[in-house]
Amino acid sequence: MNHIKHIFFDLDHTLWDFETNSDIAFEAIFKKYQVNTSVDKFLNYYRSINENYWKLYRDEKITKEELRIGRLRDAFAKIKYKVDLELIDNLAVDYIEYLPKNNQLFEGTFDILDHLKPNYKMHIITNGFNEVQFKKIENSGLNHYFDKIITSEEAGVKKPNPIIFEYALQQTNAISSESIMIGDNWEADIMGAKNAGFDVIFCNFNSKPVSENIKSVTNLLQIKQFL
Repeated sequence: MNHIKHIFFDLDHTLWDFETNSDIAFEAIFKKYQVNTSVDKFLNYYRSINENYWKLYRDEKITKEELRIGRLRDAFAKIKYKVDLELIDNLAVDYIEYLPKNNQLFEGTFDILDHLKPNYKMHIITNGFNEVQFKKIENSGLNHYFDKIITSEEAGVKKPNPIIFEYALQQTNAISSESIMIGDNWEADIMGAKNAGFDVIFCNFNSKPVSENIKSVTNLLQIKQFL
């Protein structure tokens, strides 16, 4: 793939192990606020609820605040644990504070970035919140690998909207025919970037059936077979 000059990575669930780091953050804030219920029981519901809320947020159907509060409220309702709005708000605020303090990355993250860094310009495109994503990148030791960090809040739209990919190209002085997007979300990362003219690699860590002829990997080091 000699034509590729710019690599755009997604962050959460691609390089940064969101689920592991999120679980650790919830354990800490439940302890801090003496939430007297099983963290594991809560998380069993929260993970899918959070995923659904992020899809709504990505599709511009809910606000950041509705995402922040709603995912917690709904998860507590599922386990029939009564919480007042003040506690939910405190948990939501502290979750955002505690989350980037945990720095578990997917296996092979540093190895693949070290492999790619000498030959490509590398960037991040993320739908995550500004106040969290930059801290995650810095605290986990990823910042020196990437030239530009493109966030949806900065771009004004979220992946898979083509505008964020166009904005990323402008910010990095790249062109789509020389760019590749690497991410875990089929709709936001893969279809979004493909529709914007990027080449793509799907981080198919859960080995889901891939319906189209798309390059995919089940771990990060497999990216070496393409780049």
